[in-house]
Amino acid sequence: MALKQVIEIYELLDTAEINNNEIKDYFKAKGLKDSDIILKEVEGEKGTTLFVKITIRGNQDLTVSGSAPTLGIIGRLGGIGARPHKIGLVSDADGAITALAAASKLATMRGKGDRLNGDVIVATHLCPHSPIIPHQPVDFMDSPIDMKTMNKEEVDERMKAILSIDTTKGNRIINQRGFALSPTVKDGYILRVSEDLLNIMQNVTGRLPLVLPITTQDITPYGNEIYHLNSILQPATVTHAPVVGIAITTEVAVPGCATGTNHCFDLEMAVRFLIEVAKSFGQGQCSFYDEQEFQKLVSLYGSLEHLKTLGKR
Repeated sequence: MALKQVIEIYELLDTAEINNNEIKDYFKAKGLKDSDIILKEVEGEKGTTLFVKITIRGNQDLTVSGSAPTLGIIGRLGGIGARPHKIGLVSDADGAITALAAASKLATMRGKGDRLNGDVIVATHLCPHSPIIPHQPVDFMDSPIDMKTMNKEEVDERMKAILSIDTTKGNRIINQRGFALSPTVKDGYILRVSEDLLNIMQNVTGRLPLVLPITTQDITPYGNEIYHLNSILQPATVTHAPVVGIAITTEVAVPGCATGTNHCFDLEMAVRFLIEVAKSFGQGQCSFYDEQEFQKLVSLYGSLEHLKTLGKR
């Protein structure tokens, strides 16, 4: 159960001004060291945002000459708030809330003696004053910094696989409440949905798995003037690691800038999924893709890494 952590993070972020010390003190109280909590304020053309990167050390992590792989969890969003236009946390804050709640739960587990095999690196950014941008069918949250900067600060080369969490409510593509998995994306290929992740999802939710449909457009970088469902798979444009989107979903199209729309029980369910994946991944029991089949695809059809670029200009 991770409802306590979701509520704590929600209250921590539901503020007009983010307090860096409060963020650090919160995670230090969970038993993490200063060196495992990195806060970095970055200024862009439309304002500033606070990047947060938290490392939860495992038993056999690579940093201590172990062999267990490192899992990356990225909370994707434009901003957690749209002040002064909107008061309170917006729908777009789901990614940050879920990622940081997962970090909190993992840190709590570690403090009680339940250490995972591998490291887990959690990254997101916090901006309570992000702009709003027009988007169809509903408006989105913009970000004070560009996507290149966001990827640079959130995607870590130590991550051997990445779960990217993003509010995915502003569409008519998926219409169930809860969360959905995307197919695995790696080096320009949209691969089959991981059976291991589907198994974990149905165990956690007690329901049949929900899969987010994605297109080639969605795995290309922002800035190419092509329609994207949202930014959930942007980490895949800057890494060789397999990336899976964890989409927080609703039955109806909800604007990313709408307030009062963060459903804590849906987020708690997503946090439990992240925890279970982290356990299994560090033990080598959760595969994001079939490596042999991927190599066969490349040998048959060549590299698709050009889809990670802005293309011919």
